[in-house]
Amino acid sequence: MSKKTIRDIDLSGKRVFVRCDFNVPMDENQNITDNRRIVAAIPTIKYLIEQGCKIVLSSHLGRPKGEFKKEFSLAPVAVELSKQLGQEVLMAKDVIGEDAKRLAENLQPGQVMLLENVRFHKEETDNDPEFAKQLANFGEVFVNDAFGTAHRAHASTEGVAHYLPAVSGFLIEKELKFLGETLENPERPFVSILGGSKVSDKIAVIDSLLEKVDVLLIGGGMAYTFFKALGYSVGNSICEDDKIDLAKELMEKAKAKNVKMLLPIDNKLGKEFSANTETMVVDRDSIPEGWEGLDIGPKTIELYTEELKKAKTVIWNGTVGVAEFDLFATGTNSLAKVLSELDATTIIGGGDTAAAVQKAGLADKMTHVSTGGGASLEFLEGKKLPGIECLIDK
Repeated sequence: MSKKTIRDIDLSGKRVFVRCDFNVPMDENQNITDNRRIVAAIPTIKYLIEQGCKIVLSSHLGRPKGEFKKEFSLAPVAVELSKQLGQEVLMAKDVIGEDAKRLAENLQPGQVMLLENVRFHKEETDNDPEFAKQLANFGEVFVNDAFGTAHRAHASTEGVAHYLPAVSGFLIEKELKFLGETLENPERPFVSILGGSKVSDKIAVIDSLLEKVDVLLIGGGMAYTFFKALGYSVGNSICEDDKIDLAKELMEKAKAKNVKMLLPIDNKLGKEFSANTETMVVDRDSIPEGWEGLDIGPKTIELYTEELKKAKTVIWNGTVGVAEFDLFATGTNSLAKVLSELDATTIIGGGDTAAAVQKAGLADKMTHVSTGGGASLEFLEGKKLPGIECLIDK
């Protein structure tokens, strides 16, 4: 999937409308608690500054559902961006209103402004053509660098491309290189770790990966649906009874495709779903009533470590335990440490997994940590992403 980037067209002195993903977590005082997505956008913005562009940035934050809500204002993002860029980023009070238009008209080459949260207009998520057209008025070129929303056909991610020539920024280029090229031509053995709570969330991913990987390591809540499919009791563990037949089918498919599909052999259980509950470790066929599986156990960590040490390419999507509770983050942290020491291409597929790897202080030891949770998942499924499809082919 080869798409034109900002390197492939002449941008000198042009007005550029850039869709970024500044959907960053904030505390109740509107302090940004994790600035990774802002930092990830800096190389593209700096390149545009060097080209003497007049730069209009846009993004969403949270789910304000089409109305102005102060807690979803992008104002704190403008402050953080100014700090990261070493120059002032002008903040508009609105999206397509008088203030935004005035600031845009007066922009000088190399200056940067940020529109207010595009989701303050419901026309954004409706991909309303008229709204997209008004956003397109801010630029002569559209640059999409928001991989995290590339799976959405919204006005600022896809609609604008109907009115302006559209290319990718460096972040989307990097995502396509690592996720795309790795899936198309992986160095083998190719191992995938899949976690998360539900099989239903990952059916299409498992299905797609069974066509490509050599080894599939299963963890997280979805393992218990597979356990039940094997006839084991799962106690109070999360389990999708309506997906048991599907779990059997996926195990059969793995066998037919000669893919080594491994399930946990032991689990760390909790008496209840909380950060400081009573715990015990048992083999997978011995989960007692009244207990729930919340992490993989030490034997599983050892088994999975052995497989990972042989790998030349690893894609990981979904934590293998309830990693937000330190008590049940052992499996996830152990596998992250193994990956950080591998001589292999290691790709972390966004969302909770990226947050866990970051929390463990190992993000910079991975080949690539994706900025897109839902987008990277859909990409792994082999789906076409509207925010990518709308860009000009090379």
